[in-house]
Amino acid sequence: MINRRTFVASATASLLATPALTSTRLPRKFRPQEVDVNPELPAGQIHVIKENFYLYWTLGDGRARRYGIALGAQGRNYTGVLTIRRKAEWPSWTPTQNMIRLEPELYGPYRAGLPGGHPRNPMGARALYLYDGGRDTYYRIHGTPDPDSIGQSYSSSCVRLTNDHVAELYDMFPVNTQVFIF
Repeated sequence: MINRRTFVASATASLLATPALTSTRLPRKFRPQEVDVNPELPAGQIHVIKENFYLYWTLGDGRARRYGIALGAQGRNYTGVLTIRRKAEWPSWTPTQNMIRLEPELYGPYRAGLPGGHPRNPMGARALYLYDGGRDTYYRIHGTPDPDSIGQSYSSSCVRLTNDHVAELYDMFPVNTQVFIF
């Protein structure tokens, strides 16, 4: 039987043994923070500013929550306005034919895909599927198993946040949220 003393001792030991959240490893500028934005922006939008590696979740009244992101390599990122049409927790991943064509040595071994939660699955903990009208763009906002990639451009595309940040935002981004990528 577990008593209060055993519970408290176990919980304390567990906390001490738990590694720091990935956000504490990030440079301060890429850690989540509330910032001032254009007061005319309505609440409930996502704005991705590619050149600065930031994603903003607008809160209204000239405020937004800002997160550091990673992006695809130069020339592989979407620009424009998209809409979240689907969401998934621990999504599976299959590289597109274009990814395999451009980098067969990197993506070819995974042509059959990887299940959600697999350590090599680049989609991470959550994924938001971005559409242009009714067409899936295959461009996503998703987690990454590589938090050291935040603030960098590489890979095939997509907007990537640390797994803890995308999990934090997942419930706040409802289907039909507009995403402005510039």
